Amino acid sequence: MKNFVVAIDGPAGSGKSSISKLVCSKLGFTHIDTGAMYRAVTLEALKRKIDVENENEYSFIDEIDVVYKDGKVFLNGEDVSGFIRTSEVTNNASAVSRVKAVRDKMVDFQRECRNYGNILMDGRDIGTVVFPDADLKVFLTATPEERAKRRCKENVALGVESDYNTILEEIKARDYKDSNRAIAPLKKACDAILVDTTNMTIDEVCQEILRLINERLNENGK
Repeated sequence: MKNFVVAIDGPAGSGKSSISKLVCSKLGFTHIDTGAMYRAVTLEALKRKIDVENENEYSFIDEIDVVYKDGKVFLNGEDVSGFIRTSEVTNNASAVSRVKAVRDKMVDFQRECRNYGNILMDGRDIGTVVFPDADLKVFLTATPEERAKRRCKENVALGVESDYNTILEEIKARDYKDSNRAIAPLKKACDAILVDTTNMTIDEVCQEILRLINERLNENGK
């Protein structure tokens, strides 16, 4: 019997990673945060001081190693979980993720994760590009204002300085960039279930996702 795949997509700050971690801890699934992987590549691009808009400057993509394991992101063996949450990385991540060579490399890795067992993968194109055949697809969303509040809280927990208004504008700009890029734009898969988390607690969202997964597992006889 093939491994069960859950795809959770949604805009920045919609709670994808936080919810996914909780759900996986309860079900014993493996969680893969694809956004963190793209942020790691962005961090490397900034370290190398390349023009992130120039696709010809990404020859380094085959020289680096990006691993997402146990809730942490490792770039060439170094834990960069905190570094990838800075405003500089946030503001450039969308440009980096638009580069075909980067996406091809990351998507290949992401698809290999199916071999890890039952997985829950979150990102922006999981249900549309990475796993269009996922057993369950969920599209999480929330208002930009609510997402900005959540991102500020996350950053404080990581020790990263935050300004609400700045983060709100960054989120709005990221939404536009992600939704309008030519390659794998952010959009809800036609067969994905929409969950608006604006007025929901983390526990409420977690319970809803667990309900959807268990329902689908029962339908599949697992």
